Amino acid sequence: MLEISDSTIITLNVNGKDRKIVAKPSDILLHTLRKELGLTGAKPGCENGDCGACTILVDDWPIKSCLMLTVEAIGKRILTVEGLNDAPIQQAFVENWGFQCGYCTSGFLMVCHSLSKIHPNADEQTIQNWLQSNLCRCTSYDEIENAIKSILKWEVYYERTGRK
Repeated sequence: MLEISDSTIITLNVNGKDRKIVAKPSDILLHTLRKELGLTGAKPGCENGDCGACTILVDDWPIKSCLMLTVEAIGKRILTVEGLNDAPIQQAFVENWGFQCGYCTSGFLMVCHSLSKIHPNADEQTIQNWLQSNLCRCTSYDEIENAIKSILKWEVYYERTGRK
């Protein structure tokens, strides 16, 4: 078990690369990503877990980085919006106008990317449950929902309901 008191050099796996940083036990992952690693895609919003603007993936699951200590991420795979590398959800957001001001977009991209990987056949309720974890003050919810539906395997849904 790693014991950390004061500043300690730790290694984090971020976007597929091991990165050495100096961290204190009280450092929040959001601030470490932004200040130590220069990855500014995760946005500081409420900084108490309500808005989701800081959402990243940790071991493929969406996590609000403002609620996670940096040291808790040791040994885990961290994926930020900068590491998506042209994931289908990015193009889907563009094609479906899934953003307005853009502040919440990176958090929603991460939630939707994770949803598409973990629940590729997600039903309406699952999509709604996942999307409620993030807030958009510009109200792009319909466009964001259309973006995620456009990349999920909705063929069965369309066949059953006749809707598109």
